[in-house]
Amino acid sequence: MRSNRKFWRTFSSSILHHFLESEGVHNQFVDSRKYIQTDNNWREARVDWGWSERLIKRDVLPLLQEGLVVTQGFLGGTNNGLTTTLGREGSDFSAAIFAFCLDAAGMYIWKDVPGLLNADPKYFPDTVCYAEISYQETVEMAYYGASVIHPKTIKPLANKQIPLYVKSFLNPEGEGTKISDCRFEKFAPAYIVKENQCLVSFSVKDFTFISEQNLGTIFNALSELRIKINLMQNSAISFSICTDYHPTRLHRLIQTLHDQFVIHYNTELRLYTIKNYDTESLNKMLKDKEVLLEQRTRTTFQFVSK
Repeated sequence: MRSNRKFWRTFSSSILHHFLESEGVHNQFVDSRKYIQTDNNWREARVDWGWSERLIKRDVLPLLQEGLVVTQGFLGGTNNGLTTTLGREGSDFSAAIFAFCLDAAGMYIWKDVPGLLNADPKYFPDTVCYAEISYQETVEMAYYGASVIHPKTIKPLANKQIPLYVKSFLNPEGEGTKISDCRFEKFAPAYIVKENQCLVSFSVKDFTFISEQNLGTIFNALSELRIKINLMQNSAISFSICTDYHPTRLHRLIQTLHDQFVIHYNTELRLYTIKNYDTESLNKMLKDKEVLLEQRTRTTFQFVSK
């Protein structure tokens, strides 16, 4: 599987390189594995930003002064020639790495949607495309489950104030969305839905309060089992979390903690999030739903429902 991924990433980039040449568009192909320098973690390699920037500015920047450059996404390399991969959304991340290292004026991502939408059209027919949105809002939406841009793609762009443009390859002339260091007092609420959720509640067996020590025990078990918390809430005698449902991990969690806690759980749930909510958006989302847990901050409303 590793060899296949490496082969197809390089092969598809080579096809693009030769196609552009056949159309009279001069370009040069460079192997990203020589320039995106990482550690040797195959599936989620960490970038050596300083070394990568020196190599890219030394070799790729002069090539760009001559014309287009084509390279692969998703792949990096070590200083002893091993191939590594950049993990989830690694192709977008690759573009952000090159943009950062080249001090680019902007970065473009082409998707099958008109831009960054305030909701998934699968759940909401009346979506809104943001004309412009901030780095911070985009990262927060991604954290809550929006699937267009991964936070690790945003980080290097935000660090150098490089705007990101999300556009549609189905409508190249469309305006799309600009993600930059902008500020708005108010814009359309964002609706995010996460499927296949599990609500787990812990209470201490001797009916004492949930203490910091109890929470530390629970968090250690969650960390060891790689269970990510999507929402959490505690009362005096219980602590509840909403997480993606992984049956094997949940079973191991219960096995680990059953001596200390009474544990109850519900599955086949949804987690709803509204960013920048108002009364109308709350009423819209809560209508006809059985709420098992809810939480509200100044800008974000979340609830778990069947």
